[in-house]
Amino acid sequence: MRTDSTIVIPIDFRIFNIDEDDKTKNDHFLDMIDKAEERGFNPEFVLFDTWYASVKKLKAIRKKEWHFLTRLKGNRLVNPDKKGNVPLETVDIPQKGLVVHLKAYGFVKMFRIVSKDGDTRHWVTDVQEMDEEKREDLVKKSWKIEEYHRGIKQFCGVEKCQARKEEAQRAHMFSLRAFLRL
Repeated sequence: MRTDSTIVIPIDFRIFNIDEDDKTKNDHFLDMIDKAEERGFNPEFVLFDTWYASVKKLKAIRKKEWHFLTRLKGNRLVNPDKKGNVPLETVDIPQKGLVVHLKAYGFVKMFRIVSKDGDTRHWVTDVQEMDEEKREDLVKKSWKIEEYHRGIKQFCGVEKCQARKEEAQRAHMFSLRAFLRL
């Protein structure tokens, strides 16, 4: 996806068939960032969900000299004080964020956001100078991508497609064109 906070444009998609595909969702993620680079994209930031926030993918983004902002689960290990790795959820993180060493990756900046209902999210970026205002701006862009995916699931029936063959699934995916026009 490409977004500027007001529009969301899909630039790539993959049909994942767990029964026939020799690639995982994570392999597809890596393929898509490779394809984006091949097409000449040079994103300000790569934004993605917790599901894809493995060290391997963070390193793949760093190798391209791109930056990322994503969420991590609270059990990920960080070293905030050079005394050893501890679960991220146990670290005191101030509002302005905290630079920590993420196990097997390197130094990152962490933010902890607690919503009004008590839900806690841990955001991480490789840009150690990032301030809260920039993080909030990027989160808004990230949310637009989430809204897009929710929309195609609700209004285009992407998750409930009864087609099993790849060709039929691809045909179903063309309903996205109509959704985008709306």
